[in-house]
Amino acid sequence: MLKPTLSLELSMTNLYTQFAANVLFPLHEKLKGHSTFELLKQLEQSQWQERDKIAQLQQSNWQQFAEHLLRYNPFVKAQYQEIFPKSIEQLDTLPIADKALIRENFEQCVSTKTNAPIIKTTSGSSGTPFKFALGKDRISHDIAAKLRATRWWGVDIGSKEAVIWGSNVELSGQGLIKHVRDSVFRTKLFPAQHLNEQGLLDLFGQLNRYQAEMFYGYPSILALLANFALKKGLEYKPNNLKVIFCTAEKLFDHQRDVIEKVFKAPTANGYGSRDAGFIAHECPEGSLHISEEHVRVEIVDDQGQACPPGTLGHIVVTHLLTQDFPMLRYKTGDMGVLSDQPCRCGRKLLSFKDVVGRSNDVLYDIDGGAVHGAFVGNLVREERAISNFQLIQHSQTAFELKLVLHANMPFEQQNICRKLTSVLGNGAVITCQVLEDIPSEATGKYKYIINKCL
Repeated sequence: MLKPTLSLELSMTNLYTQFAANVLFPLHEKLKGHSTFELLKQLEQSQWQERDKIAQLQQSNWQQFAEHLLRYNPFVKAQYQEIFPKSIEQLDTLPIADKALIRENFEQCVSTKTNAPIIKTTSGSSGTPFKFALGKDRISHDIAAKLRATRWWGVDIGSKEAVIWGSNVELSGQGLIKHVRDSVFRTKLFPAQHLNEQGLLDLFGQLNRYQAEMFYGYPSILALLANFALKKGLEYKPNNLKVIFCTAEKLFDHQRDVIEKVFKAPTANGYGSRDAGFIAHECPEGSLHISEEHVRVEIVDDQGQACPPGTLGHIVVTHLLTQDFPMLRYKTGDMGVLSDQPCRCGRKLLSFKDVVGRSNDVLYDIDGGAVHGAFVGNLVREERAISNFQLIQHSQTAFELKLVLHANMPFEQQNICRKLTSVLGNGAVITCQVLEDIPSEATGKYKYIINKCL
């Protein structure tokens, strides 16, 4: 039985969460000119509708999107006027757009009638930084889609949130106004950069003291912290941690296992990006549901042809609330697999079976066949002496394997090279390096698989 003081504290906390979620944040969004809560109300209803109703809703949203672009978007009017489809089912008649196409036509991609778009830039982790524009409708959708997903796990605006982040884009934007806003809505940012032993120790202690109801961060950082805690015998004592949201990278099974073991809460995967938007979120039954009402996802092969469910291909996104700066058949640079199986949660939204991650998270064997990065990773992790690794493909036959080893454990380099060549081809040349540490990228992300010959 709860002590009276603790029971009162929890009751007051719940009241504050309800006040923040139902009064403060809706007011905040309305003052910013966002339609977040109108969208959220629609999304919470539509997720339960039958497949034909969701398809009708997507078509209706497509018609509004198409009409706006054909009237107000210079690029669409110049390039696609004669071939623009009336039905979203005919979307594949339009060419696929990539970052290069948008860079070349940036000015024309901005609609002449806009809802106060702001210019954004990606971190450039996959190459050159990418500039695009975000209107208020797209921003509203991102917030609404995230809120719908957090509510699946019993958390809401006003629930204590710990954001464990390593990207300079977010860390450099922490002004006074944002600090006050985050304090009101009980979101606290925990910088996760330069994580040496003392940094990891400090971060773990801060999270223990803060006692969030939800975590939000890179899986590689959370797994690094969890492995450090196991190594040092540190114990996390959650008071009310309900879910750990992982985003911005692929969440591997071994990461999920160690994160959940240390922090004693379930992980929830998410897929999206700054340019393409929040696309999919994991429900408690394990499905990575796509926000289909406003996001059309296609999986295509190297020739741009549609892949059937269950087949790995390139993720192409059309976001129907990007009328200010259209993401129209936009190739995200990621690879994934669609599922055709219904989810036990009862939501009828289409879902991913898997999101592999960036296209350079896929290796190619010496004959040109695709090799799933997660499969290679599992082979490497079978070697118990390996603490961490990174496999880089430099050419069709040249591979570099960086390794961090556990101290005082036997390791045979020939064994891991033999396993890898059995998958990559007997002509593969694998150069091994044993290091004390493998640093993350400047964005704070950590990549296990890198393909430099794409």
